[in-house]
Order: sequence, then structure tokens, then C-alpha cells
Amino acid sequence: MPSGPTATAARLRLAHITKRYPAVVANDDVSLTVQPGEIHAVLGENGAGKSTLMKIAFGAVQPDAGTIEIDGRTVAIRNPHEARAHGIAMVFQHFSLFDTLTVAENVWLGLDSGETLAQVTARIAAKAGDYGLQVDASRPVHSLSVGERQRVEIIRALLAEPKILILDEPTSVLTPQAVQTLFLTLRQLAQEGCSILYISHKLDEIRELCHHCTVLRGGKVTGEADPTRE
Repeated sequence: MPSGPTATAARLRLAHITKRYPAVVANDDVSLTVQPGEIHAVLGENGAGKSTLMKIAFGAVQPDAGTIEIDGRTVAIRNPHEARAHGIAMVFQHFSLFDTLTVAENVWLGLDSGETLAQVTARIAAKAGDYGLQVDASRPVHSLSVGERQRVEIIRALLAEPKILILDEPTSVLTPQAVQTLFLTLRQLAQEGCSILYISHKLDEIRELCHHCTVLRGGKVTGEADPTRE
């Protein structure tokens, strides 16, 4: 059973988020609160509005209504660059890596810092060691397994030292062993105070990993639950 976060001010609060498209209301007055060190599941079937809500938190989609607060302060997040500046990182379900480049080159391209490739390579090795995300930074991405590619995406996110990490259906392409390795990493991050939004439709994984769960259906919040309770 996962241990819970410490009680303190909310790390992230999405309040009354609404996003309309011509044929559908993807998010309809959705509110969600995540505490520091909490692994918070967003549960729902395909089309429930989970990914749209997370893209709004990451600045990749703009809401039609609603507010976002980080550590009690209302913020405007107009794009992913601003999200990263506020300490938000996201690992998408579909990876955005260049197959012909090495791991280090892919990570280097995704950073806003002025570091050299050698400096980034050293940071990758250190972060991989810290969180059990073993990957060879010199290997070309096309030679990596799906699980290894996900590790690259997670390492790239962690190099920004995020306060909030969003993972969209992170186990959809992983083997059971790779899932358990991922869970170890996420638990370590949560223990260090990072808040994690875990988007999934798999109840067994949510019960095993998460501290709290918000359920979406048809773009609306239909309930909240403590998944650690049977």
C-alpha cells in the first residue's frame, strides 16, 4: 500500500476547467487538487477528457474557462515552456524522440539550458543512477526498446527538476517487469516531494501506486476516491 504525502498547501489546483471543441465538450467544469508528494490518478475510459485536462495543465491546450494554481498562486500557462518554468513536466503517451539521434542528443535538444552535450551526458548518467533508470546515453534511439525509450523521456523530464510530473498512460506499452521498475521510480520521486499526475484506465495499477484518484467520465468529474482502501 502506498504511503501518503504530508499535509500542506496544495501543489496544484485546477479549478472549474472547461474546454469546448466544435463537436464535444472535452472538459466540463473540472476541478482537481494535488498535494506535494502525492501520486494522484486521473481515471477514465478513452474520451473521458483525461489527456485534454493534462495538456491544459502543461500549457499545450488553452482552456475556455477556469484557473490554475501552483503552490497557492494563480498562474497563466500559455505554452509548455511556461509550464516548465513553473516546474511542470509531462511525459506523453506517444514519445517524441528522433530515432537517428543518440539518447544524449535527444535530451540535449529538449533542454533550454546552455549546457554542452558532454555536460548533458554526465547529467543523464547521474539522474539515471539516482532513480534506477538505466540507459546508455550514447546509444541511438532506434536501438532502444519501448521501455528504454520511456526512460529517456522520464530522464529528460527529470533534468528540469520538476515539482509536478504528468504521465499520460505510462504503462500502455510496458512489460509487467518494466511497470514495476517505473513504479519504484515514481514512489521515490513522490517521497522526495514531487507531485505526480498519473493518467490511466487500469484500476489495479492505481490501487497499487496512487494515493488519491479523480474519476472522469464524459468530460466531467464523477467522483473521487482513496484507492488504498479496499
